[in-house]
Amino acid sequence: MCNADVRTTAKSAGVFLYQVAAFMGISEPTMTRKLRFELSEQEKKPIFEAIEKIAKENASC
Repeated sequence: MCNADVRTTAKSAGVFLYQVAAFMGISEPTMTRKLRFELSEQEKKPIFEAIEKIAKENASC
């Protein structure tokens, strides 16, 4: 599966991909399409940052 590290990180942090998409200012279908093919580390970096920030926000609620 492409981008398994992104999917696993989000799932283990309790973050949904639609939340990541909204945080990044893109639609959920766009996020899903991006993840169909393996992204470079440079492309993954903002996604991991978004997951981290969303997880922190969820923890403070």
